[in-house]
Parts: sequence; C-alpha cells; structure tokens
Amino acid sequence: MPGFLWDCWPCLEIRAVLCAMGCIQSIGGKARVFREGITVIDVKASIDPIPTSIDESSSVVLRYRTPHFRASAQVIMPPIPKKETWIVGWIQACSHMEFYNQYGEQGMSSWELPDLQEGKIEAISDSDGVNYPWYGNTTETCTIVGPTKRDSKFIISMNDNFYPSVTWAVPVSESNVAKLTNIYRDQSFITWLVATNTSTNDMIVLQTLHWRMQLSIDVNPHRPLGQRARLREPIAQDQPKILSKNEPIPPSALVKPNANDAQVLMWRPKYGQPLVVIPPKHR
Repeated sequence: MPGFLWDCWPCLEIRAVLCAMGCIQSIGGKARVFREGITVIDVKASIDPIPTSIDESSSVVLRYRTPHFRASAQVIMPPIPKKETWIVGWIQACSHMEFYNQYGEQGMSSWELPDLQEGKIEAISDSDGVNYPWYGNTTETCTIVGPTKRDSKFIISMNDNFYPSVTWAVPVSESNVAKLTNIYRDQSFITWLVATNTSTNDMIVLQTLHWRMQLSIDVNPHRPLGQRARLREPIAQDQPKILSKNEPIPPSALVKPNANDAQVLMWRPKYGQPLVVIPPKHR
C-alpha cells in the first residue's frame, strides 16, 4: 500500500509536461469532487519514449521488451465516519488484441482471446489474476479503513509492458530450424481509476484512460543469430488519452478470467486446419 501524503501538490493546472521520461499527459485544474466527497487532484499517464528492445541471445526464442505504460493519480478521501473500508485503485481491461507470429509460407501462430474476438464481450480483465478486479495490490491500490478523523491523501500508480518470447522455429514442428519472419502486435486497453466501498460494493469511476501498444518486427531467419530482427514502425508509441468523460466498466472487466488465463495460442497453417498449441488456462 502506498504511504499517505499530507501535502497537496501545488501544480493544479491542466498541462502537458515534458520530463525525463517523455511526454506525460496530465489533467488537474479544478479539483474534481465525486460522490462521497472523494477528490481527484491529479492524474498522469504516459508511455516511455523509447523503442521496443529486441533480444536474440537465445537460440530457441526471440524476446522483445516494449516501453512501459505508466499511470498515477493523487486522491483525497474525506473522513470516513463509519466502520467501513474503501479501496481506491486501478482496474484495467484489454479491449482489442492482434498478436501474430509469421513463419514464412508455412503459416502463423496467433495468441487469441476468443470471446473478445467474437464480440461476446466488450473487454476482458487484465487483473493480476489474484486480486480481482484490481490490476495489482501494491502501488496499484490503497485501502482506507474507517472510521477516520481526517482526510487521507495518497498517490496510486501502475505500470504495464510486454516481455514475451517467440520461438524461432515453427511451434508445432519437431525441427529447431529458424523460420520466423515477422511479429505483429496491436493491443488496446482501457484503464479506470476507481473507488469502491467493500461493505456496500458501491463503485465510483474517478477517471478513464485509453492506451495502445503497437509493434512490428521483421525477421530474416537466414541471418546469423544476433542479426536477424529489425524493428519497424511505429518506433514511438502514441501517448495515452485521459478522457474528459468517464466510461462505464463492462462486467467482463471485473471478473475471471483475466486475459492471461483466457488466451489461447493457435497455429494457423497456410494449408490445412488450425491447431491449438496452448489451450486457455481458464475453461
């Protein structure tokens, strides 16, 4: 849980700040007061202005690491007169995912979220898989246990990025010959700053963010290890959007399964029937 801060940040104007991390989208201005007297002083969101890094040190897999999405907020919770508990924190859901690994003319592997892809749900939870519906339970949430006699001021923060491994060889082949020719990924997320009363299950959306991560990597499997992969556009990611009007949280973003447990790895050959390589953990 983050430590409490008893001094307000003095800078409350709406601004875009360029700092060492890059372009931070920030919204402050007049402090926004919500139901129960909860006040949001400041919200920041950014994606680090660095390119995705590629690691070819393994003869089995290519690894890449994307820049981090980061979000933080300063919140003031008024005194809680009753014996009740409030949690303020970040909830995140994936609203779109394309993730293809092309292996030349043989076909492609694809990480898929079937219910999302088929339009059965608007978004799927991106919780840590333990603390539903929260993204995490360290810096990502703050718990205030009543009764309290004075305001509680605190900052909650979160970050997210991708660091997967992709096999050089066709994942359904017994051969270990490198065939990987391209990696394409495009994912969109909705992130909500939320306050919830655990006694009444009352949930208040305080802020809504949209962000997206895109990447394309060309691979020449015939080149020596360490010289195969090349990052294509976009090199820099679009910065997150802090919405002026909050969006409701779809029910599927608050419950199991999360995206990691629901995703399935398919092999889709150029000819023949698709195969399940890794089934979903949650059925």
